Amino acid sequence: MKAIIIGGGIGGLSTAIALRKIGIEVNVFESKHEVRLAGAGLAISANAVQALQQLGVADQVVREGKVLEELRILTPSGKILQRKETALISSKYGLDNVAIERGKLLELLMNALGEEQIVYTGKTCMSFEQNTSGVKVWFEDGSTVEGDLLIAADGIHSSIREKLMPNTNPRYAGYTCWRAVVQAGPNLREYNPNVFIETWGRKGRFGLVPLPDNRIYWFACINAKVMDPQLKTFTVKNLAEIYKGYHEPIPGILAQTSDHQLLHHDIYDLPPIGHFVFGNIVLLGDSAHAMTPNLGQGAGQCIEDAIILAGHIKSSPTIKEALERYEYERTGRTSAITKMSNRIGIVAQLNDRVSVTLRDAIFPHIPARVMEKQIKYLYDVKLEGLL
Repeated sequence: MKAIIIGGGIGGLSTAIALRKIGIEVNVFESKHEVRLAGAGLAISANAVQALQQLGVADQVVREGKVLEELRILTPSGKILQRKETALISSKYGLDNVAIERGKLLELLMNALGEEQIVYTGKTCMSFEQNTSGVKVWFEDGSTVEGDLLIAADGIHSSIREKLMPNTNPRYAGYTCWRAVVQAGPNLREYNPNVFIETWGRKGRFGLVPLPDNRIYWFACINAKVMDPQLKTFTVKNLAEIYKGYHEPIPGILAQTSDHQLLHHDIYDLPPIGHFVFGNIVLLGDSAHAMTPNLGQGAGQCIEDAIILAGHIKSSPTIKEALERYEYERTGRTSAITKMSNRIGIVAQLNDRVSVTLRDAIFPHIPARVMEKQIKYLYDVKLEGLL
């Protein structure tokens, strides 16, 4: 069997590794002229670490990343609204809360593929067709490729999904986000390099994720109109004005950030869809279930997809049955997590005085069993069959 994977991101590379582990020939086609080992940061949760173990790269990710001790949600004054201790979760579900730069994770996935040339760059998928003998793909440069299975891992704006489901479009979440990775300076006040924090305030949300080598990944989200042209020109100075009065180390981190380090994107997700499989064409990762970043599950769900897909292909008597099992298992779980992430985003981005006051009063008193139920759903996932 030969699989064609469109997209050389986390989902595409993870799927290539998983399929090769079960003996399937794989080629990956990336539209950019190189697999971009760039981006901001990621916090890898326990379920994603389990999936990376199946791929054989978890040890490297832990070694190159940073295991954080705790996640805290704070008010702008620094009051704790909620806290989650990594050790307690790790004892139940395996290692949790590993921070790593996105580019480093991609590098580790590329290395795991080995030296054989299976990733081809500068290959933009223009069209495709399937028939009884398999699938065929045409690229912008005039070349073609044929295989038995076509896997669309080409992101939230997937051209393959657009042709298969033309009425399914990304939706704007209502807020926009700036990101950067910076070096923590020696004079940074009240900074704990072992704690992931999110600060929820009326003016905006600010997140801080410590990384190895004394680096920091931070993100700042504010409610805004979609594609607001003024926000495209925002500088660090503009952000510092918005977050003026927020607790340290937020002002200090912004003071240590340069304008050229800023990445800016409106936040979108994909409304849950009922089908990931169309004959021998499979939607995977963000092309199937792009979600807001509020649960830190985007990358994790891509990697889960890879493991589940490969596992079913390995254990099922036919490819048809394998794909049916994959679709059944993944549509329900990813739909639930997408909705869960949306709800958290709505609560985190509240900005009217009454709602924020009510939220801040209620949040510290949410019963532990409610949080435990959510954590169990996210992290207690069966990922087996490749090792």
